[in-house]
Amino acid sequence: MSLSPEQRREYRAIAHHLKPVIIVGDKGLTEGLQEELERALNDHELIKIKVASQDREARQEAIIALCDASGAEVVQTIGKIAVIMRRSKSPNPRLSNLLRYKN
Repeated sequence: MSLSPEQRREYRAIAHHLKPVIIVGDKGLTEGLQEELERALNDHELIKIKVASQDREARQEAIIALCDASGAEVVQTIGKIAVIMRRSKSPNPRLSNLLRYKN
């Protein structure tokens, strides 16, 4: 699944006011973190992730690994924050950021 430039722009606008839901710390990509990522993507579809590493390459590798493991796609990366999204099969209108903030 590849996002068009228009979709990326729309998702970036929706994600602008969101706070990071997942924070990747010193322990890296643990099993508990991946379970929480799955829950967050199933509930919210569009989320922000913060990677606390100081190394730029390590941050990029962590974001790519999280997306590969979850089947999500990177919408935007700025510094330590990444916006990722994965559509849910049956989104909850009260939790889904895509449905709640749709223009």
